[in-house]
Amino acid sequence: MKNYIYLFFILCFSLSFAQTNERTQNSSMIVANTISVTIGGQFPVTGTFPASVTERVDQFVTRIYSQSLERSLRTATDQTMLEKIKKELSDYSLRGVLLKRSTGEEYILDLAKFRIDGDFKNNPYLKNDDVIIFPPNDIERNFVSITGAVNSPGKFLFVDGDKLKDIIELARGINKAYENVTKAKIYRLTYDGRNNEIIDIGINDDFPLKRGDQIVVLAEETQRKEFFALVLGEVIQPGYVPVTRNSTKLGEVIKQTKGFTENASLVRARLFRGNSVTTLLEKQYGIKIDEKLLNNDRELVDRIVNYEQAMMFRMSNLVEEDQYYFQAENQYRVLNEGSAIDFSKISDEKYEIYNFIVYPGDVIIIPPKRNTVYVFGQVSNPGHVKFVEGKDYLYYIEQAGGLGEYAEDEIMIIKGSSRNWIPAEKNVTVEEGDYIFIPKERIKSFRTLTMELAGYFSIIGSIATVLLLIVQLGK
Repeated sequence: MKNYIYLFFILCFSLSFAQTNERTQNSSMIVANTISVTIGGQFPVTGTFPASVTERVDQFVTRIYSQSLERSLRTATDQTMLEKIKKELSDYSLRGVLLKRSTGEEYILDLAKFRIDGDFKNNPYLKNDDVIIFPPNDIERNFVSITGAVNSPGKFLFVDGDKLKDIIELARGINKAYENVTKAKIYRLTYDGRNNEIIDIGINDDFPLKRGDQIVVLAEETQRKEFFALVLGEVIQPGYVPVTRNSTKLGEVIKQTKGFTENASLVRARLFRGNSVTTLLEKQYGIKIDEKLLNNDRELVDRIVNYEQAMMFRMSNLVEEDQYYFQAENQYRVLNEGSAIDFSKISDEKYEIYNFIVYPGDVIIIPPKRNTVYVFGQVSNPGHVKFVEGKDYLYYIEQAGGLGEYAEDEIMIIKGSSRNWIPAEKNVTVEEGDYIFIPKERIKSFRTLTMELAGYFSIIGSIATVLLLIVQLGK
């Protein structure tokens, strides 16, 4: 029995020793795999940091940056400070990064290119005592820019030795949406900024660049875009209808929706020419406005709109009281173009309206028939009255309970199609969706009558005074 107990203690001691030895070996391996790397130059945080021998430069830099950002954001107390911290910490360049080995070797790395093409020559493994130095990020003076037919136009830190192909690669290559892209122009300012040299080159030329070069990759603007009009309401297949840039006819659009339903009110149908603040400018100048620019700069929108309004008023003879009405009418003009369209003739090619051009962004609304006439104002029971073909306005007033005691004689028919106000007469045709408005007679109080009479007497007194003066002068 004692022998068994002895063997048990021996076995436990052996297992404990093995586990301790394994932990020691693991710790030794961790220490052996840890190296020291120093970061300098223009980077959010500089100093010497532990790294792993399995880390590459980009992985290490990203880790240190993320840790620095996380620590800094803990101190942010509001959104403004948060954005400020992010902006300050992001002020460094991934291009022109110098890697110095303890052996004396030096490499210029382009981590920005590595993140695009995955070429590990710009992202080697780290070694002990490596030093990574980030260059000054003076993007305002030490830059090269590229625009035109590339996927990501932009401005990049210039690195000595940059060639055209390097910047095209940083711009993520030629945009395949453009056809026949073979040429580029380089605009190269002199040091004093007074003269501009223009260099024509092929996009495949191994052309060396200089600081401040502005590259334009040439291509005709593609018009193969997502052009569509939106048709809503009483059509068989409502929704987005693909259209061309400026040649799709309204009749063709309606055909694409398979036509109107039986419940469509063609009298009240409308075509709206877009629905944004850019519409007025695009109509005025015939140029597509970048909506992202306007949406991100409300002050710019206000300046442009105010400028357009000033242009409209500048040569007018409008008095101040008329300007508010004109503004409303001008906005109505822009947004409601197409309101005069007679949709009842839209399916027949012999009518001019079939050929009305629909532009991208247009909205066509086909409302349902109301089959009522709305009577309101000085009637006993204002509301919807069932539409009866051929009945005049008196019929609908009677159905709404008749005229009230204070009803005025100037009854108006407001057309549902155009909102045009027409004095009510026997010969005016009432259509479904129309409105009949009976205004209220103005009741004058004794005080109001007294004030009006006082005004009249004042005028009469002034006239009498003038006449008396004329008589006296005549003597």
